[in-house]
Amino acid sequence: QVQLVESGGGLVQPGGSLRLSCATSEFIFRMASMGWYRQALGGQRELVGIITNDGTTNYAGSVKGRFTISRDNAKNTVYLQMNSLKPEDTAVYYCYTQYGDDYWGQGTQVTVSS
Repeated sequence: QVQLVESGGGLVQPGGSLRLSCATSEFIFRMASMGWYRQALGGQRELVGIITNDGTTNYAGSVKGRFTISRDNAKNTVYLQMNSLKPEDTAVYYCYTQYGDDYWGQGTQVTVSS
């Protein structure tokens, strides 16, 4: 069974930074692309960005230039570095991968507020 274990998140002031982590098995990390989604209260889940198993990244327009997805091959972990955070970035953030089926992390709350 594929597991995605997230960490990070919390409360930050506008303009601040946070880093989320998503750890998984070595097999999935090597074989599958991984992504980050977010869902604001009352909103739909939306794609933040993805990173392929060879390190290619793509981002939603709303976060491009502020958020960066990276991989640590030694730790089988994907990171979401979020800079210049805005109140509208407030959401529950989910790690995601697809290998046959869809798999989601448990979600972590990010709140941007003064």
